[in-house]
Amino acid sequence: MADLSVEDRLPPFYRPLKSRAAVDALFETPAFEYSPKTSKAFCAAMRAALDFQGKRAPVLKALYKAEGFAPASVKTERDIEKIPFIFVSALKERDLTTLPYSKIVLELKSSGTSGQRSRMQLDKGSLMRVRRMAWKVFEGLGLTDLERAHDYICFTYDPEVAKDLGTAWTDKLLSGFTKKGEIFYTFRWSKAKNDFYFDLDGAVLAMKKFEDAGGLVRLVGFPAFALKLTEEFKSRFGRYPKLNPGSSVVTGGGWKTLADEAMDKKVYRKILADNLGIPVENVRDLFGMVEHGVPYVDCRLGNFHVPNYGRVIVRHPGTLEPLGYKERGLLQFITPYLTSYPSLSVLSSDFGLLLPRCACGLSGPVLEIKGRAGVTKLKGCAISAATML
Repeated sequence: MADLSVEDRLPPFYRPLKSRAAVDALFETPAFEYSPKTSKAFCAAMRAALDFQGKRAPVLKALYKAEGFAPASVKTERDIEKIPFIFVSALKERDLTTLPYSKIVLELKSSGTSGQRSRMQLDKGSLMRVRRMAWKVFEGLGLTDLERAHDYICFTYDPEVAKDLGTAWTDKLLSGFTKKGEIFYTFRWSKAKNDFYFDLDGAVLAMKKFEDAGGLVRLVGFPAFALKLTEEFKSRFGRYPKLNPGSSVVTGGGWKTLADEAMDKKVYRKILADNLGIPVENVRDLFGMVEHGVPYVDCRLGNFHVPNYGRVIVRHPGTLEPLGYKERGLLQFITPYLTSYPSLSVLSSDFGLLLPRCACGLSGPVLEIKGRAGVTKLKGCAISAATML
């Protein structure tokens, strides 16, 4: 069965990939080293992935022919913007698996509420690469710790039940980036309701237990639920929790208040850090798409960094021409890790822009997300989860 149980049969993601094929070698380079060497590795990996899929995926065969595109043409960074893209809606409307289903070891789905759910089908090689990529990104940001145990409160679906949700897979993966203590999943399954519910009582008890133990704690998942937990804790105990100052938060899904109003990311980080008694630099956020797979994670200053395993192109929403730094447009996401699904180059429904650098000292561009495009917006996982609040 192509579900999360496959994780238990794979080698640890902190071990290097054994293969040195171009598409694997890229993910052994440092996540945030931008140099001629890493650029060469990225282009080589893209050529290999584009060629592999271009010979097998009907949708890419037709797209390459229509665009007059050849994978061998991707020789330098300047050539990357010429890679044809698939619009994200196509991945929600069609089953576009490249390989025979017998080769698929994990199938992930988004949890959007609009009736359109993206699917991502991974063969073993693709799964190994995306796991390794995530580890390298978090390692490069100082967010891994295999020496000290962390207890977890995960604001997401219990992976034992939600076996194919991308968010459940992500949070299960993230909880492995440190030595594991106790893990509490806050979205529990109700047999009576035949649906998930937010177990706020259980979350408060877990928070109090972890606080009393005084060990390291990491909160993972949708931000609105983390904030709700701290407020509920205060209402019951007359104060906010005070965690070990080495504790941390990794959120994902957008900053919405309970009234579904957008909250400034920098303000949110400060409020949540103060509520937990931890430094603000320990509150990080993650942006990702199940269709794309590359994690864009905050640095200590709260900015998303583009790792060397993907490229982001900002395109004019009318002409689709590439735009420069600081210009807002539709975001195209490119990565070579996939051999099982043709989303090597995806034009998203997200608006955003790129900045050339960050004051934190990491090299590479910074990604700013500016919201969803369109009149009828595609609804993502966070909005779906928010119905439980």
